Amino acid sequence: MRSALHRAASRAVRGVRWYVRELTDESAYDRYVAHLRKGHPDAAVPSRREFERMRTDRQEEDPRQGFRCC
Repeated sequence: MRSALHRAASRAVRGVRWYVRELTDESAYDRYVAHLRKGHPDAAVPSRREFERMRTDRQEEDPRQGFRCC
């Protein structure tokens, strides 16, 4: 019984973690790396910091993406 409860709790925690990562778009880097490795295996994979910088620059250049005030 205890192991079944433990498995259910672990599954619930994983589900909440997945939901929060998708909601905050923290998983975007992981998706980008998977895309690069699948479609462009010879391309260099940027660090998370470089990826966030590229993403921010792209958002600021495109008025449809919104804007940052600060």
